[in-house]
Amino acid sequence: MKQLYDNLWQTDVSHPFPRLNTHAYFLRCDAGNVLFYNTGHEAEIQHMADLGGIKYQYLSHRDEVGASLKTIKQRFGSALCCGYDELTAIEGSCEVDVVFSERKRHFAGIEVIPTPGHTIGSISFLYESPRGLTYLFTGDTLLRSNGRWETLFFASAGGSAGALANSLRLYREIHPDVVISSGSSSRNLAVVEVEHAEWVEAIDENIRRLQPA
Repeated sequence: MKQLYDNLWQTDVSHPFPRLNTHAYFLRCDAGNVLFYNTGHEAEIQHMADLGGIKYQYLSHRDEVGASLKTIKQRFGSALCCGYDELTAIEGSCEVDVVFSERKRHFAGIEVIPTPGHTIGSISFLYESPRGLTYLFTGDTLLRSNGRWETLFFASAGGSAGALANSLRLYREIHPDVVISSGSSSRNLAVVEVEHAEWVEAIDENIRRLQPA
């Protein structure tokens, strides 16, 4: 794993689909450690064990499902978390312990924010690090691709342009320092430090693409 900040690590890249890079993110917290998204790299699961294990694993949406969910749960006794409308798509691969249906604060002050649109039950996670940075984990709701911020929806998974545009409007209210997607077109673009004006401009541009005049 690559250490990004004093309390955050990025796993090595995976390629679940052509031209798509994905990572998971290990967050070290005083009350217990957290994994955002998913990884199947055995050496990195061992590295997580060396760093103290995992208490909660948060999935942003169904595309993060894999056999490693059971491996991680069995290894650490961790609780698997997802959005309510993703439950059916996920629980066939692994038992889910915590389901979110509304915006709320959960473990270690992590704010769970339902952001449907990419899929019907996509969720994002906001964490105000005691080290001074605010991390926003967007899943695939908004990511860097082809040199710009982009988003997309899958109608087959219950996603829609209207729901996605509404979710992006929620992002306008958030002031992240670091935006962390689960996917990107380049491994160097999955973690992006942003200024607020740049962030709002990217959101508004994507809303315009989703809902053209």
